[in-house]
Amino acid sequence: MFRGKALAQCGLVLLSLWLCIQSVPISVDKGNEKPQEELEPPQSAETGLHYDRYLREVIEFLEKDPHFKEKLKSANMDDIKSGKLSKELDFVHHNFRTRLDELKREEMARLRMLIKAKHDMQGGRGWKVDHQALLKQFEHLNHMNPDTFEVDDLDRLIKSATKDLENYDKDSHDEFKKYEMTKEHERRERLKALNEEDRKKEEQHYEEMKKKHANHPKVHHPGSEDQLKEVWQEADGLDPMDFNPRTFFTLHDSNGDGFLDESELEALFTKELEKVYNPENEEDDMMEMEEERLRMREHVMNEVDTNKDRLVSLNEFMAATKKEEFTEKDEWETLDQNPMYTEEELREYEQHLANEENDINEKTVELQRQKEELERKQEELNAQRLGLQQAVEHMEKTKALNMKPEVNQAGVPVAEADRTPGVSQPVQDVPVPGHS
Repeated sequence: MFRGKALAQCGLVLLSLWLCIQSVPISVDKGNEKPQEELEPPQSAETGLHYDRYLREVIEFLEKDPHFKEKLKSANMDDIKSGKLSKELDFVHHNFRTRLDELKREEMARLRMLIKAKHDMQGGRGWKVDHQALLKQFEHLNHMNPDTFEVDDLDRLIKSATKDLENYDKDSHDEFKKYEMTKEHERRERLKALNEEDRKKEEQHYEEMKKKHANHPKVHHPGSEDQLKEVWQEADGLDPMDFNPRTFFTLHDSNGDGFLDESELEALFTKELEKVYNPENEEDDMMEMEEERLRMREHVMNEVDTNKDRLVSLNEFMAATKKEEFTEKDEWETLDQNPMYTEEELREYEQHLANEENDINEKTVELQRQKEELERKQEELNAQRLGLQQAVEHMEKTKALNMKPEVNQAGVPVAEADRTPGVSQPVQDVPVPGHS
């Protein structure tokens, strides 16, 4: 259902593009600290986008061009988002531009095969082909120019990846909501099939499991002082009285790039999630746990990530520890306290499922009718083929009989004239012994 932590590991693609080739010093008090040495560029992670390979290869070749690399070092996020950086493609070395042209042609060929396969599959099943949806597969490049990689291609690639990655969380929430409604729909359908006594037992068991799941220790607000101190004590093995936000940040910046990315943040919530979810418990759904993890991460990002780059810098982290929200004492409301859907939404979803089922049944009936029609036509063709075969055999037998010569009683073939009625044949002289 979910695409793992690919997005959490890479953040926005423009940040991957930016951070992968320039050093990222940790912001500290320069009066007390020595300058940070240049860090190794972080490894870019898979984005989960359908054009991920093309995206990574383009980035890889742009990194190799000295001019573009230098411009990227001095560019800010606004330059990247606005397309200003993309214009520097005009100054990239010819060899790299040639390779980028090849990458684009390969991507075009891949997309054409993909589109054809989807078109054939949908058209072949009698479905209405959504051409607009198919064309969206090309949004990350200029398909009107299939041969060369231009400024517009880089601009489209950055903007498409940015939009797609920003929509990832929303898509995940929508998928989970559908999952929850499907689960409840199937539960209610099972109840309908039970008798009154079994239905009451099932309902009672369901309520008991809900209460058992809700009976868990207090869950701290993600990113709050209490939550971080719990990690500091239980995961890091340190005295909560010695809690130091700057040290905490350094300890949990696992790749040392000077930022807490989404996967590093989500790792901080494990202790809180374990209070609510246990894979061995019948009442705990691990799909819900992943949705809870996503909600926690979003909460922290909304509170801490002030520049909305999906990364938490040391400065942002330290600033957040000085806010009033950092000392939040109220319990975090878990999913069981925040239903994902209303009864009206569930009814609409069930109606949607019913409509889909009706469509499938109608198509099944139509396919069965077509099958029977094809079988009938096949039988007719088989009958025609058998009749033709018998007619041919009869003609061949007749022809063979007509071509067979007649013979007399002595077994000598009779001439054609002999078989013709009313025509006399000349009698040949037969030599008599003793006569000349």
